[in-house]
Amino acid sequence: MNDHTTDLATEAFVAHRNLLFTVAYEMLGSAADAEDVLQETWLRWIKVDLGQVTDQRAYLVRITTRQALNRLRAMKRRREAYVGQWLPEPLLTAPDVAEDIELAESMSMAMMLVLESLSPTERAVFVLREVFEFAYDEIAEAVGKTPAAVRQIAHRARGHVDARRPRRTASASEARAALESFQRALETGDPQGLLDVLAPDVVLLSDGGGVKKAALHPVIGAEKIVRFYLGGSAKVQATITWGPTVVNGSPALALYVGGEFEGVMAARVEDARITGLYFVRNPEKLTHVTAETPLTLR
Repeated sequence: MNDHTTDLATEAFVAHRNLLFTVAYEMLGSAADAEDVLQETWLRWIKVDLGQVTDQRAYLVRITTRQALNRLRAMKRRREAYVGQWLPEPLLTAPDVAEDIELAESMSMAMMLVLESLSPTERAVFVLREVFEFAYDEIAEAVGKTPAAVRQIAHRARGHVDARRPRRTASASEARAALESFQRALETGDPQGLLDVLAPDVVLLSDGGGVKKAALHPVIGAEKIVRFYLGGSAKVQATITWGPTVVNGSPALALYVGGEFEGVMAARVEDARITGLYFVRNPEKLTHVTAETPLTLR
């Protein structure tokens, strides 16, 4: 490949990089693995004869999808040995992501966990069709299936997701209000305040990766979660503070212990009450919450 062709390949890759990262992240739930997939995509892209490519965007997405599928299958096996609960890697996102309702919903921690329950191929098909609106024949090229098979997979994946996704997506302002009430109750040690904002059957999932203290199993029920967060000593509680942030397109809380950043908590909010809490403390998963990650569906 000569310098001119390399420049053209680089220009095309850079133009679509944010889209490719978003595709890979939606498929993998891991920013670190998504970055690796982009590197693998680039190495394959620069070997492509650009004169034979009619749609560079579709071709790049095809390479990215195939690499992400390979990695996703390997990650499924790796996660079986993960200590405690596995949660997606949170991303600090720009305010405009929250304004894009479709993107924010598809990237929410709650939705990312629903996607975890799909098979790798189902996840790829669902993401490309429902989130990025690719045509069935384009998806077929990416996943190595016939368009007819892709239609069936898409129908099956859509039914699976619809049965598990939140009944109604809370607006950013609703989610922010619920989290502000939650934060206020935590900081003042107000158990009734927590019970007021938590749904009775709320579920807490926390991910410490075996490195940081976290519940190894889901904590289910408002009263148990209140005990979990307010049961520590007053001395320990005095070192803990929370601050507002935005991860995966939705309002969230950042945890600080002794002034040091220690984790991120996202929430699923329905009817003004918190029905799900997703607490990430594994340091390896907190590398993308200090600077905004640009994302796009197009």
